[in-house]
Amino acid sequence: MGGLLGFFLSLVAITSMLPMYTVGGTTRSYEFNIELQNVTRLCHTKSMVTVNGKFPGPRIVAREGDRLLIKVTNHVSSNITIHWHGIRQLRSGWADGPAYITQCPIQTGQSYVYNYTVIGQRGTLFWHAHISWLRASVYGPLIILPKLNVPYPFTKPYKEVPIIFGEWFNTDPEAIISQATQTGGGPNVSDAYTFNGLPGPLYNCSAKDTFKLKVKTGKTYLLRLINAALNDELFFRIANHTLTVVEADAIYVKPFNTETLILAPGQTTNVLLKTKSKFPGANFLMSARPYVTGQGTFDNSTVAGILEYESPVPMKNLPLFTPTLPSLNDTSFVSKFSNRLRSLANSKFPANVPQKINKHLFFTVGLGTAPCAQNRTCQGPNGTRFAASINNVSFVQPSVALLQSHFFNKSKGVYSPYFPINPLHWFNYTGTPPNNTFVSNGTKLMVLPFNTSVELVMQDTSILGAESHPLHLHGFNFFVVGQGFGNYDPKKDPKYFNLVDPIERNTVGVPSGGWVAIRFLADNPGVWFMHCHLEVHTGWGLKMAWLVLDGELPNQKLLPPPADLPKC
Repeated sequence: MGGLLGFFLSLVAITSMLPMYTVGGTTRSYEFNIELQNVTRLCHTKSMVTVNGKFPGPRIVAREGDRLLIKVTNHVSSNITIHWHGIRQLRSGWADGPAYITQCPIQTGQSYVYNYTVIGQRGTLFWHAHISWLRASVYGPLIILPKLNVPYPFTKPYKEVPIIFGEWFNTDPEAIISQATQTGGGPNVSDAYTFNGLPGPLYNCSAKDTFKLKVKTGKTYLLRLINAALNDELFFRIANHTLTVVEADAIYVKPFNTETLILAPGQTTNVLLKTKSKFPGANFLMSARPYVTGQGTFDNSTVAGILEYESPVPMKNLPLFTPTLPSLNDTSFVSKFSNRLRSLANSKFPANVPQKINKHLFFTVGLGTAPCAQNRTCQGPNGTRFAASINNVSFVQPSVALLQSHFFNKSKGVYSPYFPINPLHWFNYTGTPPNNTFVSNGTKLMVLPFNTSVELVMQDTSILGAESHPLHLHGFNFFVVGQGFGNYDPKKDPKYFNLVDPIERNTVGVPSGGWVAIRFLADNPGVWFMHCHLEVHTGWGLKMAWLVLDGELPNQKLLPPPADLPKC
């Protein structure tokens, strides 16, 4: 009997540690096996890291309020972690996934259960590997439906279709980044863009690998668009069709019509596609190609899929309409598009914009250089190495996880809690760059007391060329209260901030040669990564982390780590 009682008590102890939010929600379990799979595209076959042998990976579907238990087992030689992009992870930072930030990676032969509850969120998100460049092939949709019997705040769609944008490399992306790290130069670019893993008919040897969206006349389809590309912001358009934007980054927006969209890596957008009322006697290309602001090389190609109407009688050789996309560097379109995104901001879906700010921060984001190792020449600017930084601090990845170091009070020698609140040296950020472009290096965290209301202005710099940087914040959504071109003016610009219905999201583009202002409430204890979602810039150090301290109340404290948390 004692054994049974002991077992019961240990069960009570375990369940009391788990998040207790699942009232009314369901627990959904998934198994992710990280395994090699041979995949052929563009007449190139390669062995690549996948989840369950699928490329892209499996779709995860849950409802708001559900608890997810996702067991990830690593059967490949590379270390792996998975990030659930856009999930708030309230008090469950151990399940967030960025390597060496919230966990040590899952090593070969090991497994880890990501255990989290979806609280107060619904919409389109995605999951992806969060170590090195493995997310090139390890990614998939994460779809959160509203609670049972709760309608969408827009027309109920006839059908829902996820379309995930990706990049295909003929060679191994891990070899590409490894070579670039050795030489200090820019990495080789991808060979194609993809829709749901398929490059489409505009590439050589690719016609059979084309995504086809088959539709009926007079219906409304919900397209869940996800940009999972490594290094490219992408324009998207369907020929001869108007789309209605209804959601961005899993936040409902005031609906508006557009023919073209822009999505940065890490961003998602839900659109309604209303099909034509009569059979059009034609097919329509949907395509995506990059928005480019930097000076480096890029993959200047176009992915295409086909929108096909169900025909009353079989028909061959239908005309094919092709869309016109903005020019590669159309920053004006991007700026206008992002200004059209507004939160619903109604009683059901309020926009709780922090009005009183405790902490004002100003971060420069941009590129720079680092010295080459002695007696070597590197392939970056003037024989240096490429680097990137926030407030001129290029982030050095630790060899143990930051969240564990914080939780067990072992931060000494792992990180410094003194991330600069503004740049140490002022210069004309978007004007002529300074002669010295070297960055400093460090593992520095910005510490925030629980419930601090933060206003952060992120300023692009012209060092090595102005460039758009999609910044992603883990653990939070934030409100985009203002943006502009040139240097931010703290006296004039705040007068024009939108504090009523700004878009709320998890990834925002810092405009090329401009700035963006965001606000968020630090109500989630833990260590939260913030980085450019262009993988090349993340690798160069354009990243940092926030440490949000525990609050006073029990439900304001980070839960203890799970027993199976991987070790470094």
